[in-house]
Amino acid sequence: MQTLGERAVQAARLMGKAETHAKNRALLNIAEALEQNQSTLIDENRNDLEAGKRSGLDDVLLDRLDLKASRIQAIAAGLRAIAELADPVGEITGLAYRPSGIQVGRMRVPLGVIGMIYESRPNVTADAAALCLKSGNACILRGGSEAMHSNQAIAACIRDGLARAGLPPHAVQVVETTDRAAVGELLRMERYVDIIIPRGGKSLIQRIVEESRIPVIKHLDGVCHVYIDDRADIDKAIAIAFNAKTQRYGVCNAMETLLVATRIAPAVLPRLAEKYRAAGVELRGCEKTCELLSGCRPATDADWDTEYLAPVLSIRLVSGLEEALDHLHKHSSRHTDSIVTEDYTRARRFLREVDSSSVMVNASTRFADGYEYGLGAEIGISTNKLHARGPVGLEGLTTQKYIVLGDGHIRG
Repeated sequence: MQTLGERAVQAARLMGKAETHAKNRALLNIAEALEQNQSTLIDENRNDLEAGKRSGLDDVLLDRLDLKASRIQAIAAGLRAIAELADPVGEITGLAYRPSGIQVGRMRVPLGVIGMIYESRPNVTADAAALCLKSGNACILRGGSEAMHSNQAIAACIRDGLARAGLPPHAVQVVETTDRAAVGELLRMERYVDIIIPRGGKSLIQRIVEESRIPVIKHLDGVCHVYIDDRADIDKAIAIAFNAKTQRYGVCNAMETLLVATRIAPAVLPRLAEKYRAAGVELRGCEKTCELLSGCRPATDADWDTEYLAPVLSIRLVSGLEEALDHLHKHSSRHTDSIVTEDYTRARRFLREVDSSSVMVNASTRFADGYEYGLGAEIGISTNKLHARGPVGLEGLTTQKYIVLGDGHIRG
């Protein structure tokens, strides 16, 4: 791990001054290598899937692990999208003359070396590498043991793309050991690593937050909400609430709790419940919800704070916007929350008062994603309030320094 750190620091210095065209060429090369080696990637991923089944991984984790052909194509498309984005490095903003005659502004610069610790999803290896490269950083990636074959196959494509672009091969290093001690060592490498970004289950992220000597960009839970206001368009509400829960279950931006204004509930919930049940979603509701929907299990206090990552949904009826906001204040994980309403004033109030990294009006929470936000891809979602918040793309992987332009100026 120390060797990885030393190499990363050397590579970060070179990446920080790399030309945009070289970084873009590397991204395009990596996309091409992934497509050309698709059969190899699928074969290596099959080894991980078979091992995962033998070890008892559940369907949600197996879905995250699955590197099917369509996902490889999506990864390659994401790399090309990142190559088309503007390079944030070197951007100067706010340059202005001061009374002394000097000009003061800010320049955007890379963070340096980024340590990434994640589970299951092999696509994170490519996404993280791409974002770190384009933003002029070096990175050390430590994926989960369940995706070791997949991650190493992707890493080979990354090394190939870097080499053909003339960039340092150690700009992206994927930890090759499955030893959990490697994670602990990475968290103590403050001499080499500037920021740690975890992606995975709550227990992993809690461990990292507790043990890391290095600043962490993270979110612990994705307890996301949709609130259907009594001034909502019913067809919109049903489409949004159904998509937010069922489009994909094992993701952090899936809705886990549905809030519905009491006045509109009889028109919305029975229709929604029929669709949810057809999709195999288990419903857990407050007392009023259970009275309205037959077969709905009573929700416990714990349900309002649970990220299911599964076909389970908690439902609560609220008197209106005020009670919905109170519920979010107590139970939201500050990830993503959405309101469905045709009332402009209520929508504006929801946007202003909900303290989450993404707040939406008349849209599914599933849009809380770096690609959907035009970032090309994301290295993670941050619910931090300092430095980066929401999907972390290129700008979130940079910082700013002050620059001063003078012409022989001295301070009197």
